[in-house]
Formats: sequence, C-alpha cells, structure tokens
Amino acid sequence: MAEIKNAAVIGSGVMGSGIAAHLANAGVPVVLMDIVPAEAKNRNAIAEEAVERLLRSDPPAFMHKRAVKLVTPANVEDHLDMLGSVDWIIEAVVEDLNTKRALYRRIEETRKEGSIVSSNTSTLPLARLVEGLPERFARDFLISHFFNPPRYMRLLELVAGPETLPDAVTTIRDFADRRLGKSVVLSHDTPGFISNRIGAFWLQCAIAEAIDRGLTIEEADATISQSFGVPKTGAFGLLDLIGLDVMLKVDASLSESLPADDPYQKIRRDLPLLRQMVEKGHTGRKGKGGFYRLKTIDGERVKEAIDLTSGDYHPAARTGPDALVVDKAADPHGLVEHLDKEGRYAWAVLSQTLAYTSAVASEIADDIHAVDRAMRLGYNWTHGPFELIDRLGAGYLVNRLEQNREEVPALLQKAAAAGGFYRVQDRRLQQITANGYVDIPQEDGVLLLSDIKLSRKPLTRNGSASLWEIGDGVVCLEVHTKMNTIDLNVFAMIRKAIETVKSGYRSLVIYNEGQHFSAGVNLGLALFAANVAAWPMIEDLVTQGQETYKALKYSPFPVVGACSGLAIGGGCEFLLHCDAVQAHTESYIGLVETGVGIVPAWGGCKEMLARLGDDPRLPRGPMPHVAAAFETIGPAKASKSAFEARELGFFRPTDGITFNRDRLLAEAKAKSLELAESYRPPEPVVLTLPGRAGKAALDLVLREYHTKGMLTAHDKLVAGALAEVLTGGPGADQSEPTSEDNVLVLERAAFMRLVKTKETLARIEHTLETGRPLRN
Repeated sequence: MAEIKNAAVIGSGVMGSGIAAHLANAGVPVVLMDIVPAEAKNRNAIAEEAVERLLRSDPPAFMHKRAVKLVTPANVEDHLDMLGSVDWIIEAVVEDLNTKRALYRRIEETRKEGSIVSSNTSTLPLARLVEGLPERFARDFLISHFFNPPRYMRLLELVAGPETLPDAVTTIRDFADRRLGKSVVLSHDTPGFISNRIGAFWLQCAIAEAIDRGLTIEEADATISQSFGVPKTGAFGLLDLIGLDVMLKVDASLSESLPADDPYQKIRRDLPLLRQMVEKGHTGRKGKGGFYRLKTIDGERVKEAIDLTSGDYHPAARTGPDALVVDKAADPHGLVEHLDKEGRYAWAVLSQTLAYTSAVASEIADDIHAVDRAMRLGYNWTHGPFELIDRLGAGYLVNRLEQNREEVPALLQKAAAAGGFYRVQDRRLQQITANGYVDIPQEDGVLLLSDIKLSRKPLTRNGSASLWEIGDGVVCLEVHTKMNTIDLNVFAMIRKAIETVKSGYRSLVIYNEGQHFSAGVNLGLALFAANVAAWPMIEDLVTQGQETYKALKYSPFPVVGACSGLAIGGGCEFLLHCDAVQAHTESYIGLVETGVGIVPAWGGCKEMLARLGDDPRLPRGPMPHVAAAFETIGPAKASKSAFEARELGFFRPTDGITFNRDRLLAEAKAKSLELAESYRPPEPVVLTLPGRAGKAALDLVLREYHTKGMLTAHDKLVAGALAEVLTGGPGADQSEPTSEDNVLVLERAAFMRLVKTKETLARIEHTLETGRPLRN
C-alpha cells in the first residue's frame, strides 16, 4: 500500500479549498491550484484569496492556525509540474465533463508514477470521466466525494472503476480513515452515488409534498425532523445548509442520467421559486439566506421563513415538536398513524423515501449497511433508511404500501418475511443480504460502545450513567443524561466506578457516543434549587463535585477521558481530573462558567493553575500562570478543536488526539492500559499564588475594562470573584505554598456568593431558554 505524504488540490472553490485545509489539518503539505485570472499581476491570486477566506471562515476550516502554513497557493498555468512530486491529486473544478477531461490530460503529462488522482464530483459517473484517457490514468483514478464542509462532515464516498487498482482504493481508504477521520463508504458508479441518490429523492419529495399539502416550511421541517430524526434542520433547513444552487445541479444531473421509469423522475419537479431564489443570491446559509434567513430588526436578529406560494418572508413560527399536536408520538410509527396534515405528510415522505431506497439499494451499494452509514453521515439522519424501516416495522410498511396499492420492492418483502433488515445473532449485529443474514464487518482498531452493548449488560447503572466492561480489564464510565450533563447520579456512578475498578480491574475510561462529551452541570436543576432558595442543596452539589473529582484524580489506577464534541464547564473539569485525555479532533473544551455568572467550582480553577504552573511556555514566578488562567477562564474561552484545547492548556502535550471518531474508544483504552503498566497516583498539588498583590493587579485591569464599557457591573463582580480564587485569597502569600484544598474552599465560596445574585440567576435562566449568554 502506497503512502500519502503530500497532496495537491486543483480548484480552490468552497469544496476544493475546504479539502486542502483539512489535509493541512492532518499535517499533510498540500498545493492548492486554480486558474490564472485575466490580466492579473498576481497569477496565484485566486488560490491565495481562497486561503484568506479559509482563515476567516466560520465555523473555522483550520483546526489550528499553524495548519495554514502547509497550504501552498499556486496556479495551473505555471505550477503544474509541482504535481510530479505529490502522492494524491484531487480535482475539484467545475462540474463539467469536458473541463475535467482536459485537465486530466494535463495532469497525466506531469504526475509521477503511482500517484493517485481523484475527482470530488458529486454528479458525474467515473466511467464517463475516464473515457478516452490512457490506461495508466484509469488505473490510478477514482472518485473521492467529500461533503461540505470537509472538516466537519465525516462521510467520504469512494467510487472505483473496473480498471482502478485495488491498491489505490486501499491507500485512499486507509489514509482518509486514519488521517482525515472520515467514515469511508464504497459506492457503486451510479447517478448520485449513495447519499445524493437517496438524499435528493427525499428532499424533492419533502418539498413537493409540502407544497401539495399546503404545509408551511416550519410545519414541514418540524414534522420531518421527528420522522427522520434530522437534527433541527428538517428538509428545508438542510437545503439551506447544502446550498440551493448545489441541489439544483444535483437534480439536473439525476434527471438527465436516471431512466425515465425511475421513481425520481415522477416526484421531481421544476420549482420556479427555487430558481428565482438562486438568481437573487438566496442560495442558503452561504448566500443571502434561503428558505430561512436571519434579519436584523430594531437591533435584534430575527429568523424569517419564506412562504412557498408568494415567495415573501415572514417571522419564522416556533414549530418545534411541542408546538405540534401534543399527543403525537416522537417515533415515526406513532407520527404516521395520525391522520392530521402533519401525520399524512410524514407518511407520504417517509413511505416513498423508504420504498425507493429499498428498490435501488442493490444498484447503488454492496450492502444495506453502507446505505445507512451514508445517510447518517452525509445527511445527518439519526437513523439510516433501513434502520428506520426496522423501527417502523418492515411488515407494517409493506402492509400499508399494499393497502395504498403501491409497489413493494422485493428487498422490502424479503426483510418483512425475515423479521427485519437487521438482527443480533450470537451477540453480533447482522444485516440481511440475498443469501440471508451476515455479520457486519468492523474495521481493525475500531471499538464502539454500541457494539459492546449488543453482547453484554452493564456492570451497573442508574438513570444518569452506566459502567461497562470493555475487555482487557478496562471499565468504561458512560454518562447518558441529556447533553450528558452532570448531576448527583453521575457523581454516585463515579464513586461506584472507583470502587469497581479497585476490586479487580486495571483502568477506567470515561466515554460516551453521544454528540457531546458533557455540557457540564445540569443548569435546570441548579436554577430550580436557586428559585426555591435551596442553598444547602446547591452547596452540597458543589461539594460533592469537588470531592468526587478529587477522588477520581487520586484513585489508585489510571483514568483516561475520551471526549468528542462539547466538554464545557463541569464536563471540562471532568477531563481536567483525568490522568490523560484522548480527544477527538472535534472537541470543544472550555471553562465557560463566567458566561452564566459563576466561577468554576468543581476544581477547574485549581487544576488550570496547576497545569499552567508547569507550562514551559510561561515565565516562572507566582503571577504568570495566574494571569494565563484568568485570561482563559475570565472571558469563558472555549477551544474550536482539540489542537486549540492543547494550546489553551486544557490538554497536556502528552494527551492524544484522534481524527476518526470511531477509533476514539480503542485508542483511549490502549492509552489506559499503557499507563496501567507502571501506574502511580499523582502527588498532591501545591501551588504558589500571589494573594492580595496579585488580586490588586487584576482588579486594576478590571476597573479599566469597566470604565471603557468592555465589562458590565456584573461582569466585573464575577471576574473579581474569579481573580480572588486564582490568586489564592487574601491569606495567600507567594512565599508560602497553597494547597489545592484551600483553592477548592475559595471556589465554593465564590460560587455560592454569585449564584445568589439576581443577575446570575437571570443569566442562567436566559441561557436555558435561548442557548445564548446574557450580558446584564
């Protein structure tokens, strides 16, 4: 298998530049090429402007600013010879067959022997792309279909031709998996491949049925998000994210390439409103808005939605699940049983999409599991189409299709007769095939808690957390509250985990497969207690957190935190008390308590002081690490990647970073076993803190910021309380060591003072209601 040491991307548009940025994120030097602008003095101007856009993009395309140095802007007129030294050449130019073929001929003249060439096309078949090109080119050519934005979307569809060398497929598949963090799905060379074939049908169906049935886009999206489990966006919101112009191109390609009797041709339609929106620049989130847009009215950002009939915008209705008929069930079966307009709409879209997927599955992929993975990862469905059918009931779907005199695909009939598309046999998940059920293969180095749950029961569990044995003497602590927030039950399970591992296991890994590691303390519980003045209950919550996290830190076995997504507030403090962290690249870490008017009080302050006190980047002395902690915690900084978390001091230089989310648990487990070989608990923390003098210095800064209007009065109060904690309180002296217990006392006292203020309670309530901080 060849090795990818460097790469080139030709085409610096949204996709091409995003792919280049993500290659750089993985530490791969990449040349980004584009055409030479007419009469340009700077012949690399287009590629250079693309890099500048990447640096300004939100969400960020680069995981850390150093990555930009690995991207070299160039142009296809002067620098095509640079392709002679790269291992992977990715074409991401305009979706035009003649343009691509002409470029391939030029690439073939300069590329080195054995280099791999791929196209990022989402519409053109591989067979047509390589027509008339040399055999050597066809052997090294494949389609690598990334999804936008390339950094964040985990799906990569690979399409190989009959002449493509297996080694080329293996090389890109392994590299994309381990280095780029992609879940690679092999697709057949058919129109739209897997995800766009099914996704475009679903979106067309959702639009057409909404128009025909007179639903607003808000009603349609609320219904779709329930029936398909699409996170919040629904179909119209997802179209805004994808780009209306992109979907028009996908539709044009499918309508041209699919046979006349394909069901897609029946449900698709030309929508004048959609074309008018694109012509006006309303292409979705990347343009002036799309089906939804944000508009500033009287100084406030207001979300507006378009009327599908008139094309006019109006304030978007709050049409979440609670605003629909209250007795609707959240599962697809319960929803489609309702005979109101939402229930009928859900059934129309769900039944047509699932029947179509069953009809074309064998045409587009090797197995049904590939289809399900592609839709989960490419279109953010909570469940793939065949998983949805099993939830709905294959027999139920068949019966209703037959009652409506709709055609039932043979694969769906087979699954209904067998009892479903999936089953668990001998503690392994199996999928249905033409030859019966077979095990779903797992990649080497992938360990999923969801698979472990098929073969064993938890060691123990409560309503908030569970303990699982994951092999080789390792125990996994899983939090499973909403947003994996921390409550008293979680603390109880941490204490249970300590006793369990001590009884005969080797190490503990803290991990879950939710979207986020932990959003911190359960703010709703804290607000309720505060509103009824249950101050002893709140103080007990703070005390238990401090004692539990400290017990975890000094336990006689290694503890490894394996995080992905948000780890903020108490979730961040959870990680700070682990011996080591194995973090997914998309880990967003921060002590953000000041945003809701409190300070970190589960040991976050003292752990950051200890970390930064040992940071070789900082000068020695009692104040530099205090100032660094204050500059991070005070403005509630949170990292936008695991690499940034390391720069901010939330992770140690020795903590690991994993690109592929599916490999996170295996790598965390391996790290815990490595530590267990010669493990000794850490020594108690002793801090050197400046006391009154340090507090006075920070207070000067706060007064200046308040005078300039950069801080509200309550901001200043909260920051002042934080400054007192970080400097060790009035009794601290830089000539005398301060214990971590002393800092914990200060944390707890500051927290309790602040949580009793009306301004902090208003901030907590506002955050719970809106998800945004309040500046009061």
